[in-house]
Amino acid sequence: MQICSLLPSGTEILFALGLGERIIGVTDLCDYPPEATQKRVVCRSRIDPSVMSSEEVDAEMRRILSSGESPYELDVEWLVEASPDVVLTQDLCYFCEVDAGTVNRAVAPIPIPPKVLNLNPRTLDEILDSFAEVGTACGAVECAAEMTAGLRRRIDVVAARVSKAAKRPAVFSLEGVNPLVIGGHWVTDLVQRAGGVLPERFVPGCDAERIEWGEVVAAAPEKLYVDLCSSDLARSRREVPWLAAQPGWAELPAVLAGEVYLIDHGTLSRPGPRVVDGLELLAELTHPALFAGCIPPNTALKLDVETARGLPVERIGEAFLPWPAPTGNSDIGGV
Repeated sequence: MQICSLLPSGTEILFALGLGERIIGVTDLCDYPPEATQKRVVCRSRIDPSVMSSEEVDAEMRRILSSGESPYELDVEWLVEASPDVVLTQDLCYFCEVDAGTVNRAVAPIPIPPKVLNLNPRTLDEILDSFAEVGTACGAVECAAEMTAGLRRRIDVVAARVSKAAKRPAVFSLEGVNPLVIGGHWVTDLVQRAGGVLPERFVPGCDAERIEWGEVVAAAPEKLYVDLCSSDLARSRREVPWLAAQPGWAELPAVLAGEVYLIDHGTLSRPGPRVVDGLELLAELTHPALFAGCIPPNTALKLDVETARGLPVERIGEAFLPWPAPTGNSDIGGV
């Protein structure tokens, strides 16, 4: 069986199921596990957020869409010639990966069309269900069931510990800045399961949506998570001055207490196996008295209030310092 994965989360699922050797094509965003970067790239994004600001990305995306073009370049000729047996795609976010409609049109000329598996999970449970879908389509049913069972055990441990919390802090999670975007879909699910309280209208599975800064101020978050989609920590540091320049930033409870965190996107923005790592990470950030050892190295930075006090707004990123996991393995354990 030959498989083409046109979404990073799909690639991660395939490798976790032991199907890495069957992958013949990926996108330029498929960077985990490291072996994925050795696969043939058959779909490329026309926007590179690693060298563009959020404002620039938004402007370029608007330009591309208004012209009727696609944000992605799919090698249709290769796809037809390679004739994979299974193609993984999605319809959840037109901005994140190439959409299923484009893929279906691309594979239509293939004499024996591949199975196009459209993965659109919106909650944590639906993410786990998608593993079974991939396992069924790719001949790894037992492995998918075993992996899912292990992840559910870890989720249950988080739930049990969170239930012991004396108080659940008010939390706000930002998936984009300038423009501001609230983390939706499974991110709201993760935040709530990790023991945080979001404004009422942001429920598990809700759309990610643009919001006004006033909504953040009105929510008065005690914990503020900045988990920018498609952004590593270096880019988040470059973007956070925009937040710090907004009226009322300095008076937010989270800022006053130093409870503002920059989080690497890999553990939260991709609906793959690492999303449970993201749940555990959020649980420790939200309830550090109940969790320990759940934050992988180089995945989170924390606002240092003293350092921030002596910096101008444009250098506020320097006040976010590494927040490493304690020495030793997570006391929750792996799959």
